[in-house]
Amino acid sequence: MMSAHFDSTSPVRNTKWRLPAVHPEGRKYVVVAALLVAFFWIIGPHSFAWPMVGVGLWLALFFRDPVRVVPVGDDLILAPADGLVMSIETNVPPRELADSDDLGSAPFTCVSIFVSIFDAHIQRAPMTGVVRRLVHVSNNAPVSDHVKSRDESERQHWLIVRSDGVRVGFTQVATFVARRVLAFAKPGDMVVIGQRVGLIRFASRVNIYLPANAAPRVVVGQRAVAGETILAVIGMTTPAHGIAL
Repeated sequence: MMSAHFDSTSPVRNTKWRLPAVHPEGRKYVVVAALLVAFFWIIGPHSFAWPMVGVGLWLALFFRDPVRVVPVGDDLILAPADGLVMSIETNVPPRELADSDDLGSAPFTCVSIFVSIFDAHIQRAPMTGVVRRLVHVSNNAPVSDHVKSRDESERQHWLIVRSDGVRVGFTQVATFVARRVLAFAKPGDMVVIGQRVGLIRFASRVNIYLPANAAPRVVVGQRAVAGETILAVIGMTTPAHGIAL
C-alpha cells in the first residue's frame, strides 16, 4: 500500500513565488547572449542587440531549474520530466536495458513524455534507488528505442533499482534540435525520488518503463511535472482514465 506523508509544519505552507534559478549548464549560453547584446549595443548596429536580448531571455527560461515539492511515498513513481504525455503503450525495453539482470525482454508499459523547447529540461529520479545501469548512445548510433522516430540523435538509458528489487527504466532522448544528453549521477550512485539526475539540451523526449504491478496514473494529453506528478503507484494496477475539457 502507498504510504504518503505530508508535513503540516513544512515551510512550503508559507512559500511564495520566486524567479527560478538558471542551471549551471545553461549559464554560459546566457553569458554569451549577454556579451553579444553588449557588443551590438556598443559597436552597433543597435537593431541586432534587441533580438539577442530575446535569445538571452529564452535561454534563461529554457535552462531554468525550478524548485519542486516532491510527494513522499514509499510506492510512488514520479514523472522524470516536464512535458506532455504523448503516448502510453506496451513496448519491450530498449536493448541496452533488456538484459536478464536489468529489465528483461518482456513488454513493459511505456509512458512517453514530450519535452518542448518551452519546458524545463531538468530530469529527476522517478523513485529512490541505486543507479544500476547508465548507457549513453552517441549521435548517429542505431536506434534501439522502440518508440518510432527518425529524428533521434543522442540517447541515455537509466535503470534504477529499489532495495526490494523493483526496477524502473527510463530513457532521455535528444531530438534533431537537441545537441547533448547529460547525466548528474553515475552507476552505483544512490538517488532519491525527485533528485535532479540529468538534462537534455533543447527539444527532447523521455520514455519511462513502469513495473508490471504499477499501472499509469496519468493519461495521454496530460501535462507532467518532473518530481511532482505521480506517474504510477507500485501495487496499483488499475490505470487512470480522463477526458479532455
